[in-house]
Amino acid sequence: MENVITTEKIPIKLWLEDIEEGALEQAKNLANLPFAFKHIAIMPDSHRGYGMPIGGVLAAEEAIIPNAVGVDIGCGMCSLRTSLEEIDTDGLKKVMGTIRDTVPVGHNHHNSKQDEKWMPDIKGDLPIVKQEYESAMHQVGTLGGGNHFIEIQKGSDGYIWIMIHSGSRNIGYTVAKHYNKKAKKLNELWNSETPKDLSFFPQETEEFTDYLNEMNYCIEFALNNRKLMMERVKSAFSDVIGAVEFSDFINKPHNFASWENHYGTDVIVHRKGATRARKGELGMIPGSQGAYSYIIKGKGNTESFESCSHGAGRVMSRTKAKKSLSVEKETEMLEEMGVLHAIRSESDLDEAPGSYKPEFDS
Repeated sequence: MENVITTEKIPIKLWLEDIEEGALEQAKNLANLPFAFKHIAIMPDSHRGYGMPIGGVLAAEEAIIPNAVGVDIGCGMCSLRTSLEEIDTDGLKKVMGTIRDTVPVGHNHHNSKQDEKWMPDIKGDLPIVKQEYESAMHQVGTLGGGNHFIEIQKGSDGYIWIMIHSGSRNIGYTVAKHYNKKAKKLNELWNSETPKDLSFFPQETEEFTDYLNEMNYCIEFALNNRKLMMERVKSAFSDVIGAVEFSDFINKPHNFASWENHYGTDVIVHRKGATRARKGELGMIPGSQGAYSYIIKGKGNTESFESCSHGAGRVMSRTKAKKSLSVEKETEMLEEMGVLHAIRSESDLDEAPGSYKPEFDS
């Protein structure tokens, strides 16, 4: 059962017992927006973000906020079940090596353009997308950094699964930055009292439509990005192991805004680090490197605007994790769990299990 805060313009419903002060203040800012609808929903993995807490869900009437989607538009998860029930350590290392050779990580891109079939069709006037299109052809099928990952897992169903977490790379970042900057300028021009990090476009403006169209392109690009990486991972399995079958592809974004109907009203639902979970809808909630990940089926909870967690949720910043956690302790714990590749140096500690919430708190 959710906790409810009723001190603001509309209620804040929280699916967690404790929320850090910064994230709570951001939730209160959302609840006091003039166009915020019904209530604000805060998921169990919530923590402070930019303008809007990660794990936040905002339904808005006739307005859209670029920063309530964030800079990694369409960031999300996909997973796939293999026909394998076992893979030995040597085979797994070879598969991982092949993946590293074919999927650039961090700031790296492909040296050559990828097949244009992986680029979504441009429909209408998408100026930022068109500006970034050629560069994006080198970026589709790349992982990125931070908490993005390609993971090979053993499922409770007895099969080996592949899970990928990634986003829209630089094209999504550029679209997000462009429209957030434009929203700030317009809000200043209108003398809006809305916090700068929650600057918005009203539905009747051209910018509302422009951002929505370019955002939707980036969501589709992010999906294709994951699909191409998944193809490269599947090829790695086939090259190393031989005949492998693949099934049950699931995809779920968790940074997006979309028109939906809730409580009989058409609203723009912003999910920033939150997964849509309509009744019966499949999704994924990944744990930290030291916890299980889950394939989930949505309950269609109206109180959460049919949303749920998108991950474990941080308990400390990346900087604090690198300063306070121990490579030796984190590595020892992961080795006991049988995790093959995780923490190699202090630079990896920002993604160590100790920097995330415990599994069952999420």
